[in-house]
Amino acid sequence: QVQPVESGGGLVQAGGSLTLSCVTSGRPLRMCDMGWFRQAPGKEREFVAATTWSSSNTYYRSYYTDGVKGRFTISRDNAKNTVNLQMNSLKPEDTAVYYCAARFIGRSLTPSGEYDYWGQGTQVTVSS
Repeated sequence: QVQPVESGGGLVQAGGSLTLSCVTSGRPLRMCDMGWFRQAPGKEREFVAATTWSSSNTYYRSYYTDGVKGRFTISRDNAKNTVNLQMNSLKPEDTAVYYCAARFIGRSLTPSGEYDYWGQGTQVTVSS
């Protein structure tokens, strides 16, 4: 099992930046695909970013939903069991609870149902 714990949320003005961190415990992070999701009030939980081994198993690849490409960056430090989400040029529509998720194996990275382990979430609020 893996237990993710998020931190780093807060209130920021539009155009500002935040870095979310996810620290995992349990099995080593290097064994996991890791994803960030978010859920705004009244909306479904949606995929934001993910990191997984490349098909050649030589490096980690990153994937992003279209709305955050060029603004958000996902990174991982397996030695520290940490996955970060650097968020720049934040917009009011980025306001949501952000969740870190982990899995050991799966197919598509974007459906929330593909992930087995979830953190409690951290609130990000972007004011206009």
